Amino acid sequence: MIEKGFPTGGPTLGEAGEREVIRVIRRAAPSALNGDDAAVLTASAPNSRVVAGTDMLVEGRHFTPETTTPRLLGQKAAVQNFADIEAMGARPIAALLAVSAPKHTPVAVIEQLAGGVGEAAQRFGCELVGGDVTAGEYIVVSVTAIGSLGGNRDALRLDRARPGLRVVAHGRIGYSAAGLALLQSGVEIPEDLEPLVRAHQVPDIEPGRGVVARAAGATAMTDNSDGLIRDIGAIAEHSAVGIELSSVAIAPDALMVRAGKLLGVDPWEWVLGGGEDHTLIGTIEGSAPVGFRSIGTVSRKAGVRIDGAAPNTSSGWESFA
Repeated sequence: MIEKGFPTGGPTLGEAGEREVIRVIRRAAPSALNGDDAAVLTASAPNSRVVAGTDMLVEGRHFTPETTTPRLLGQKAAVQNFADIEAMGARPIAALLAVSAPKHTPVAVIEQLAGGVGEAAQRFGCELVGGDVTAGEYIVVSVTAIGSLGGNRDALRLDRARPGLRVVAHGRIGYSAAGLALLQSGVEIPEDLEPLVRAHQVPDIEPGRGVVARAAGATAMTDNSDGLIRDIGAIAEHSAVGIELSSVAIAPDALMVRAGKLLGVDPWEWVLGGGEDHTLIGTIEGSAPVGFRSIGTVSRKAGVRIDGAAPNTSSGWESFA
């Protein structure tokens, strides 16, 4: 069953006040580190570095109550930030949550949102350790993820791809965009297509895959947030190399093909330009690490190609479009 909708009853943020809302958040995602002006984290292991990243989700721009729930939104906000930490080859160790919302928003919305962040954090082996709340015209959710990069291997930076390396991926490609298209279409969504919707509501990334890839010798990595061609093109541009993708390796699967027929959309549009899967995409010498699959190779000829030809789209998410 597809979950959608935000709570509408109960006390509002304006009625509860800031201190009570913060207490609600702390109850929804408990942590002994949360409560002071700032969280004091345990020092990273010797020979390690701190990694940090942040993203926002804005009502009407990145989500609507008609396509998700507060709990799922909280999970998504956390996972997309944890994916950025994983893409550096690091492991998440803490998360911060900042929320802006209208005063008339039910407290239950924030409670469920924080609960979702807490659930995702627990799955990745960390905690929600602090944040901020304030009134605003729309609901805006911002999660900051903090990670630890252990050992002396380099981080998986965008500029570390080299000709001859294998291109590998962990996670679905195109599912999120297909799920969003189904939600926005207004059609009755068949039960067998619900995995596409769930992939849009909460990205499916297995914790620790970035660490595994780095330990296996991966050199560069990113996550598919803005669209496959855009994101893998960033590796090509920063590393001054080309990326040769295999159409067989990235082809839409049966679920996406069926969704495409239902909506009258070419599912390749979702694969190449959809984004928001937060699939981990990297380069490595030798075979694909555990949990990854091979989708192409790195070449000397600049640009991104599929079976040797330029892709028919370079579309993707644009923050200021």
